[in-house]
Parts: sequence; C-alpha cells; structure tokens
Amino acid sequence: MQRPTEFVREQVTAVRESVVTAAAEAQTVPAAVSSHVGEFIRTQRSAAQVSLRELARVAGVSNPYLSQVERGLRKPSAEILGQIARGLKISAETLYEQAGILDRRSGTAGTVAAIRGDAALSERHKAVLLELYETYAREHAAQLARALEAAAPTPTPSEETA
Repeated sequence: MQRPTEFVREQVTAVRESVVTAAAEAQTVPAAVSSHVGEFIRTQRSAAQVSLRELARVAGVSNPYLSQVERGLRKPSAEILGQIARGLKISAETLYEQAGILDRRSGTAGTVAAIRGDAALSERHKAVLLELYETYAREHAAQLARALEAAAPTPTPSEETA
C-alpha cells in the first residue's frame, strides 16, 4: 500500500510536468501566429509599395516596433493591428484573422483577400460580398460531399454479413 505522502508527491510531480508541457506549448503557438501575421503584413506592405518607415508613420507605431512585428518577434495588440490595417488600406478583420483573433471565413484566402483589398468597394459592400461568397463556398462544399457520398459503392447484404 502506498503512503499518503508518496501519493501526494507523485500527484504533484504529474501536475508539475503537465504545467511545464502546457507552458512550452503556449509559448510556441504565439510565436507561430505572430510570425504568420508579420509575414502577411510584410507581403501586404510590399504589394502596396509602401516602405517600412512610411507604414510605421501612418500607423502611428515606431519603425523598430513594426520591423519586429514583421519578423515575428512581437505580437501586436488588436489596436495596433487596426492601425496597421488602416495604414495598409485593408480591413482590420483581415489582420485579426491572420493573427488568430477572429476565425477565418470559409472560402479561398485569395478570393477573400481580393474582396477585402478592392478599394472601389465600401466596407458594407465588402461585408455583403464576403457573406454571399461564404454561403456559396459552404453550399458548394456540401454539394460536393453529397456527390461523393452518392458515388461511393454501397455494400450488398452478403458483404455486410461477411
């Protein structure tokens, strides 16, 4: 039979190990997310042909801070992401999705980015188009799943008993 102190010691050790593992995992996830959002910001900045210094000035953040965000060394707050989005003339929702703050809409990222990046559309028009596109993408995926299910061979009674 195990003594109470041995039992408690084992439980404390197990909890300590799980906390260390969880902490290690928690540190790797934000790094991956911040790296991803940083790469996205850099890509959008390059596509808009805006210098790092100019974007930092327009967004109201320091040049070194923006550089660190782009390199994945800093994880910007939602407020900073909004300021950067304004500087890039893209919707803040786009950056929030890249940073993992909002769930990504269904559909291809390229189509969603094209709708959001179209300067000729108002924010209301973009929202309506994205909603329609998302509905179409969901319906198309469901239709494809039904077609695949219908094409799958159905087992005969003799195969079911075998």
